[in-house]
Amino acid sequence: QVQLVESGGGLVQAGGSLRLSCAASGRAFSTYAMAWFRQAPGKEREFVAAISWSTNYKNYAESVKGRFTISRDNAKNTVYLQMNSLKPEDTAVYYCAAPRRSYSTFTSPKVDDYDYWGQGTQVTVSS
Repeated sequence: QVQLVESGGGLVQAGGSLRLSCAASGRAFSTYAMAWFRQAPGKEREFVAAISWSTNYKNYAESVKGRFTISRDNAKNTVYLQMNSLKPEDTAVYYCAAPRRSYSTFTSPKVDDYDYWGQGTQVTVSS
């Protein structure tokens, strides 16, 4: 079993930055991929970014490319999402997720490929 706890959300003005963190426990963190998803009110949960367990592979949604950066610190069992140049349309609850199993290049953007989810952290970007 894996437990995921997000933090770092908040209210920020458009153009600002936030860094989200997701602390993982319950399994060897360095052996599985990690991802961030988000869900705005009335919308489906959508992919934001993913990073392989080897850290050599990263995948981003087109809407965040060039603005968001995913990274991980295996020594701290933590994955990060650095969000720059935030826009009002980035407003959502952000979730980190992990698959039960993953291969070294795994960076799937599909919700159904992830088995463990955090409780979410709210990000609100004001215009």
